[in-house]
Amino acid sequence: MIILKLGGSILTKKDLEDPEVNYANLNRIANEVKTAFDNKSNNPVLSEGLIIIHGAGSFGHPPAKKYGIGEAFTEEQYPKKRIGFSITQNCVKKLNTLICDVFIDHEIPCVSVQASSFITTKNKRINSFNLDLIEKYVNEGFIPVLYGDVVLDDDLKIAVLSGDQILQFIAKNLKIKTSKINNSQSKKEVILGTDVAGVFNKNPKKYDDAEYIPKLSSLERIEKFDSTTNIDVTGGMIGKIKELLELADIGIESKIINANEPKAILNALEGKKVRGTVIKRDN
Repeated sequence: MIILKLGGSILTKKDLEDPEVNYANLNRIANEVKTAFDNKSNNPVLSEGLIIIHGAGSFGHPPAKKYGIGEAFTEEQYPKKRIGFSITQNCVKKLNTLICDVFIDHEIPCVSVQASSFITTKNKRINSFNLDLIEKYVNEGFIPVLYGDVVLDDDLKIAVLSGDQILQFIAKNLKIKTSKINNSQSKKEVILGTDVAGVFNKNPKKYDDAEYIPKLSSLERIEKFDSTTNIDVTGGMIGKIKELLELADIGIESKIINANEPKAILNALEGKKVRGTVIKRDN
């Protein structure tokens, strides 16, 4: 099974007064997903299922930041926080609908799954997430599409839940059976589509001497990664790498690639070589 994460910076346009989908990228990626999924028998890992998770981009980060979702607040401030929660939830839901509209136009059998409707956190970490429905959708040949959202939190009342944390939880806990006879579990792979071709020791958009890192097993080599377009309310690139390193601890490899590059998603889904960074622990 493959879990594909599409960064919000890939699917939305930044620095605009109103949030806007990057339809050029979205349609291209949808076409690549469709091609790979139609030929999934060519890749044993993809043939076991595909789950897509996308970031909130310019739809979710601005309102979440404006209303301080996930920050401590007093009871007197709660009414305003509730409105901010509602606005943010509605914004990311709109983005998910627009993305799924394009996927369906490309005849991708996707199904939207809203995190805030059934996931809760405790101090910003998932503590309740029933995977039964996700498993059933995958087993029936659907592609569940989840996304970063705002959720109820046992300690903070409300919090931001990143797509990266959703990805990690699913990768760790979802059990897709490859055989009813021996009850074996499918192999899992993670693909993270961002706006850079892997990980560098510094931000390659700011430093000409940034060193490309083809394989990463710890955070030690990252000297000054102050993010690309990913400084956001969910933790940025460092947060993404930390989540993936935890997966590496249990034997799940991840790859960070540049989803802006044509056919990068297609080749990654087909198991072909793609320039990027492999996240895995040293043996």
